[in-house]
Amino acid sequence: MASTPSRVGRGRLSVPRSSCHLSVVPKVHARGSFRHPGRARGLRAVAAGPAESPVRRSRGARVLAVPMPQPRSTVAGIDSSTQSCKVVVRDAETGELLRTGRAAHPDGSEVDPAHWWRALTEAVREAGGLDDVAAIAVGAQQHGSVLLDDAGEVVRPALLWNDGRSAPAAAELTAELGGRGAWAREVGSELVASFTVTKMRWLAEHEPESVARTRSVCLPHDWLTHRLAGGAGAGAVLATDRGDASGTGYFSPAAGEYRHDLLRRAFGTDAELPVVLAAAASAGTSASDVSRGALLGAGTGDNMAAALGVGAQLGDVVVSIGTSGVVSVVSDVATTDPSGLVAGFADATGHYLPLVCTLNAARVLDSAAALLGVDHAELSRLALSAPAGSGGLVLVPYLEGERTPVKPDSTGALHGLTLSTSTPAHLARATVEGLLCGLADGLDALVAQGVRVGRVVLVGGGARSEAVRRLAPAVLGHPVVVPEPGEYVADGAARQAAWALAGGEAPPSWVLGASTTFEADPTPAVRDRYAEVRDLTANRV
Repeated sequence: MASTPSRVGRGRLSVPRSSCHLSVVPKVHARGSFRHPGRARGLRAVAAGPAESPVRRSRGARVLAVPMPQPRSTVAGIDSSTQSCKVVVRDAETGELLRTGRAAHPDGSEVDPAHWWRALTEAVREAGGLDDVAAIAVGAQQHGSVLLDDAGEVVRPALLWNDGRSAPAAAELTAELGGRGAWAREVGSELVASFTVTKMRWLAEHEPESVARTRSVCLPHDWLTHRLAGGAGAGAVLATDRGDASGTGYFSPAAGEYRHDLLRRAFGTDAELPVVLAAAASAGTSASDVSRGALLGAGTGDNMAAALGVGAQLGDVVVSIGTSGVVSVVSDVATTDPSGLVAGFADATGHYLPLVCTLNAARVLDSAAALLGVDHAELSRLALSAPAGSGGLVLVPYLEGERTPVKPDSTGALHGLTLSTSTPAHLARATVEGLLCGLADGLDALVAQGVRVGRVVLVGGGARSEAVRRLAPAVLGHPVVVPEPGEYVADGAARQAAWALAGGEAPPSWVLGASTTFEADPTPAVRDRYAEVRDLTANRV
């Protein structure tokens, strides 16, 4: 049965305060910005207690002390995704959203990083600048390979996660290391074409001249943080975090160290790699035209930042329905899945983030809506008007091939079409249920790795579909929490920046808006029917 929403929750941030107070007077810089108290030059300590404005006292006159306004501490989070760059500026203590900016990235699977920097600059300008921001962190698309030469300049356009030319390299490297399961044992994940190490092999085979010029290899978020710090010319150090590093294929999340031997195997030579920072550590201070003097957080990958952005705790599963579908869980257990279904990533808080990714997600809904000639609201209405299981009609949604399971050449398939199921409502319902069954298979794969499941949090563009929200708890078998729509990656980066600014054992406990919980009786028959036919697909021609 379709679910009904329940329990709308909103909370307030509880921030522990020290019992010892030291008032400081921040130095005002030429650009009109306040640097963060305690982290900038030009601060002088004054007596404890509220700051007072300077007043001239005269004999016999009673003078009232007028408190001086204190500068608001703000932080910025940057989401540099495949499609665009988003910037959010939030209050460091409460998480209150102050302003935002956005700029587009060019399409493609091979992009000059200079485009990312131009988009970041434009997005920052649209957000009103960062002059008043005390700390910044970057969350970005994972896996992309950025090669730098001796001068710190980009050698060639970055090969992104969606560049499939390295698929043969993934197969070669898997065979060389001992076959299926070998890479999972070494670095927690089996190789697919998205992993950085496969790009290294492709470059070694096709562009030896680029390899010869390469001194350092980094990821998109590493490079952007480096640029914010002024780059090689300013003496900035390349830095990354465990989360993003865990998607390279040459970093072991369990051991917490690089595997240079695996990089050499793929690249044919070694390269300098970014320093791996602790979760709340700083990558320096900004020294660019975009920002100067702000603390820089370590940054992280987009999936890790999104988990931070929704406030995921240990055991929380985040189901993201965007261009791709992602099912991840914050875990205290490092996973090793020889089947390759689960990528054994680290998260951005010192834990782990085992993850399952599907290629087909929100665009499955787009396709069905276009086929039926309706908008998404009508697609939801149609789906909710049909019975559970769509009368046996099943859509296997491999419209772009599939990564989980590994079926790169597969196509979608519609099974169980009869006179009674040949209606728009049945097709709409089968579309939503097929999409959710693929994600439910991912959740099963995580559970099989021994991780515990607490809340299930549903995010992404697909989570705006009423039918998806109401049918998800029935198909997934768990109540589903849907937070307010937001820029979760940028929000997570901002939260990391606030953590780097404040220090402490854990990031600040922001509550960024209301959430709605959807509940429904499980429909295992839908999953069983899907399992009968999910492998019955034809290859593309």
